[in-house]
Amino acid sequence: MDSSSSEVAQDFSPFLKIFKDGRLVRLMGCDVLPPSRDPATDVESKDVVISKDDDVSARIFLPKLHHPTQKLPLLVYFHGGGFCIETPFSPPYHNFLNSIVSKAHIVAVSVHYRRAPEHPVPVAHEDSWASLKWAAAHVGGDGPEEWLNRHADFGRVFFAGDSAGANISHHMGIRVGTHGLPGLDLRGIVLVHPFFWGVERIGSEAQKAEGVGIVDNLWRFTCPASSGSDDPLMNPAKDPNLGKLGCERVLVCVAENDLLKDRGWYYKELLDKCGWKGVVEVMEAIGEGHVFHLLDPDSHNAVSLLDRIASFINHS
Repeated sequence: MDSSSSEVAQDFSPFLKIFKDGRLVRLMGCDVLPPSRDPATDVESKDVVISKDDDVSARIFLPKLHHPTQKLPLLVYFHGGGFCIETPFSPPYHNFLNSIVSKAHIVAVSVHYRRAPEHPVPVAHEDSWASLKWAAAHVGGDGPEEWLNRHADFGRVFFAGDSAGANISHHMGIRVGTHGLPGLDLRGIVLVHPFFWGVERIGSEAQKAEGVGIVDNLWRFTCPASSGSDDPLMNPAKDPNLGKLGCERVLVCVAENDLLKDRGWYYKELLDKCGWKGVVEVMEAIGEGHVFHLLDPDSHNAVSLLDRIASFINHS
């Protein structure tokens, strides 16, 4: 047997490993749940194809309706996973979307974008923008997906995501502000533990050298063409379009024990100073780590996070 078949060339545990023979093995985020009617929340879900050629799709979630023609706020969700693992079909994301759709009583589109390293960043961002244009094609009520035609209120649209998905949500908000998306009124974005970074250390990052190295390496791995950690894709402070964010409200959720916590607070500081005219709020979960709400969804802090997001959407 060729020894290269078992020798690791790049180890990005706990995400994935690449072997010297070229094999890529994802170590987590590979489990899949089918769409269904969730017995706990009575939320129904189904999968749709957005671009067959590019393998972009989505899982759509619809709550129990009060009447057959009811219009509901639309949430477009971008999953996390360092741009390289997880899908909308992974149990933590499927279950979280069921919960937020039920709690906030909204329609949700959870986007399945292509992942690195097979499809390096910014492919995920381009796929996400294509997904938003697909969603906006339903504004007149004659798009390809009947749930959106009948029930999505395009005057009340929100983007949300966690970690890498929060990074994508931010950039989609920038694109709405700079390019526009006719017929779609983006009311706010929710960034949960956003995956932002930079060359200059801020806050507690200087005391966490090992974690800093992991983040630096992961970014280079998922975006090999990047200029580095100060790439505007990773560092909002370096983006000249930051003040053009295309919504009036932002909710940033951070966790006390998360290496990325200070980046979330810094993002608020940047928005407050860049000329953007909206309002940004920060919610910090004490004693918690990165994406804790997906790992322990029934915990007090996870329920509080869910409640805050639902409140943010429903009080627009």
